[in-house]
Amino acid sequence: MAMKYKFLADLLREDLVKNGGRSGYRLPTEAELTRRYHMSRQTVRHALRLLAEEGLIQSRQGSGTYTTGRIQDPASRQIAVVTSFLDDYIFPTILHDAQSLFAQKGYSTLVYATENRVGAERDILHQLLEQPVGGILVEGSKTALPSPNADLYCRLREAGIPLLFLHGAYGELSGVPCVYDDNYGGGYLLARLLIDQGHRHLAGIFKSDDVQGPQRYHGCISAIRDAELPIFDRCFRWYDTEDRLEMIEKRRFDLLRRFLAERLEPATAVICYNDEIAFLLIQELLAMGKKVPEDVAVVSFDNSYYSQISPIPITSLRHREKMGRAAAEEMIRILDGASGQSRALEWELLERSSSQKQH
Repeated sequence: MAMKYKFLADLLREDLVKNGGRSGYRLPTEAELTRRYHMSRQTVRHALRLLAEEGLIQSRQGSGTYTTGRIQDPASRQIAVVTSFLDDYIFPTILHDAQSLFAQKGYSTLVYATENRVGAERDILHQLLEQPVGGILVEGSKTALPSPNADLYCRLREAGIPLLFLHGAYGELSGVPCVYDDNYGGGYLLARLLIDQGHRHLAGIFKSDDVQGPQRYHGCISAIRDAELPIFDRCFRWYDTEDRLEMIEKRRFDLLRRFLAERLEPATAVICYNDEIAFLLIQELLAMGKKVPEDVAVVSFDNSYYSQISPIPITSLRHREKMGRAAAEEMIRILDGASGQSRALEWELLERSSSQKQH
């Protein structure tokens, strides 16, 4: 039943487009639709109700069902979702939550992955210029760096295609809204937690080519500064997308091992860019014979499954609201004619065994 009424709704939308989408076009009666498509009266009513909820048709008592004039080309009912990695440990949940809301509002999704490469991003943007969609929800590639693709984003905006960034926006593109993490606040919160637990020397490992990394680092060192504690530059390590692939795909952990062997001291706690890197770091600490958190405390962002399957459950931050749904809600607002608004999602702390109070 559910699949049949959605299928029929799609057929009726196509019929409206063929008739120019003009206001006042009269649809066939329920009985006529039942005979034409060999579907039950209940299925037909459900499909018509869906189109009415989308504002595409309206019933006139004693007269029939008519179009409102809001029908658009089917492509305008598609949202392109452009992300870095489809198999990234947090993206499947974000995509599911966004797609669920889009579907409720009558939109389908096209999903693309850039692997955080600006060349792949450029190819996808060219494709979207040639085959326009109703809107684009995009996680930019290497957002901490100048983008060579700003020209294509400007062309998409000039073509009237709504844009909404996820996680981070490019500095070159002013006025494009973004739904993102409160990265500064999160970094500050984690550093403050460790300081309140008695740690006086903090370290960190952050991603350098996505804007979240510098923002989280900024919050962390600001908390250290405000506590009037020393900042040891050598205790902060940076990695990029290629380094991540070396660790995740090739299982090469030289970067982490050098960090722990050569640059960790005198720190007694590490703030990690996310749960993924925290999970790997804890494994390396344990392999070195270090105890977590007795020798080194570890905290991170995202509250993903990594934080719970880790040999030492990880103290981590989670969002107070779902990122995917928040982004989809904002995109729907924009598609409905509202001005896009950037939103920062707040974190809440979940303390687990990887951090403890120092005595």
